[in-house]
Amino acid sequence: MTVLTRSRAAKIMGGIALVGASALVLAGCSGSPAPGASSAAPGDDYTFPIDCDKAAPESYTPEYSSTSKGPGTDLKYTIGTALPVTGNLAFLGPPEISATEYAASVVNEADKGVTIDLVQGDSGDTDNKAYETEVPRLLNAGATAIIGAASSGTSLQFIDQVIAADAIQFSPANTSAAFTGYKDKGLYWRTAPSDVLQGEVLGNLISGDGNETLGLIVLNDSYGTGLACFTKDAFEAAGGKVVAASLYNTGDTNFSAQVEDVLAADPDAIALITFEEVKTIIPELVGASFPSDKMYFVDGNLSNFGDEFPAGTLTGAKGTYPAVDPATITEFRDNLQKYWTDEGNEELKDFTYAPESYDAVILLALAALEAGSTEGPDVAAHLQQVSGGTGDGTKCTSYAECADIIIGGGVADYDGVSGPITFNEVGDPTAASIGIFQFGEDNNNEFVEVG
Repeated sequence: MTVLTRSRAAKIMGGIALVGASALVLAGCSGSPAPGASSAAPGDDYTFPIDCDKAAPESYTPEYSSTSKGPGTDLKYTIGTALPVTGNLAFLGPPEISATEYAASVVNEADKGVTIDLVQGDSGDTDNKAYETEVPRLLNAGATAIIGAASSGTSLQFIDQVIAADAIQFSPANTSAAFTGYKDKGLYWRTAPSDVLQGEVLGNLISGDGNETLGLIVLNDSYGTGLACFTKDAFEAAGGKVVAASLYNTGDTNFSAQVEDVLAADPDAIALITFEEVKTIIPELVGASFPSDKMYFVDGNLSNFGDEFPAGTLTGAKGTYPAVDPATITEFRDNLQKYWTDEGNEELKDFTYAPESYDAVILLALAALEAGSTEGPDVAAHLQQVSGGTGDGTKCTSYAECADIIIGGGVADYDGVSGPITFNEVGDPTAASIGIFQFGEDNNNEFVEVG
């Protein structure tokens, strides 16, 4: 196995990266208007620019079938990754990629029925479209499961291609409710919870801090619009009022119109439901003297910015993302950091979705072991059971421990680094926690509590 570092990814991506960069320059020069914006002076009525009925999860129950007879004894499992080495979620690449590599090494060192051949790839984003060449490359390399993408909008661009190949798509970070009812033949799974939960926690957090009015700057894709709707619902249910929302598209580089539109409504607080574009939005808000302790971040942008901004720029700002209390996974973080730097990489700056990425690999390996097969439909038919979703397993917390249970003829119920997981029949985790974080003077965030 080899780690796909950013320098190596740049060589692999070649022309695609250059095309994506050109597109970003053109988008910046064009000064494209916001795809949807709506604001009102305080006290005025206004129309929310997102159809929230479309954000609600649909109902769908897949049928699982498997002809395999496990457990396996000597399975070679090719797993690909389509995680963000480039694009507007590239800051999530290192923690997610390192966690998949670390998990694969744990499975292989255990030598209990499954050997993983991990093939790293780049998802990019919907602007540079790295997935258009990377996903076919992974499938052609024999991958019967692909971990990724991090972005819900990006995953939706290639999910049908993966399903058509009878491979599993397993995301550690997709949170859009669109996947809950997606007709995926039972082949799509995720260790990240739906944004229905994060929106509830975020909306209540903003209201609980004493804010009565809220403005939002929102990425116009299934992730951004869905999370905006769920946040709005929770905030207004708590007695608040959303007075402005302004959308932008992936690839946009100028956000002055969105910032001006939201500030014109004079909201008490602003929720930034964005990806890495937040680095451009923050200086505009600060320049307009909007207080940092009234800014709220989400999983798509909650990074440790450090000296990327002057000290104190983000003091008091808060944010949310699916996470357990870091104090409960100190050993995991230490092991992951050591593993990553031992491979010649710089220290990890963020750990967002690293636990979910690690657990994705472990769960795939356990399901393959139980199925006695690495074929997509066979593994998918066993994922709910090894997560404890059928309610008849023995608790275990490592690949080796769970593998021994399976090899011994029992049913394993894996509780992972990211939590108990426990899949339902459509591949969504039924147990999850949302962490609340707050920025200090150093522009880095620290865990406060679970929301």
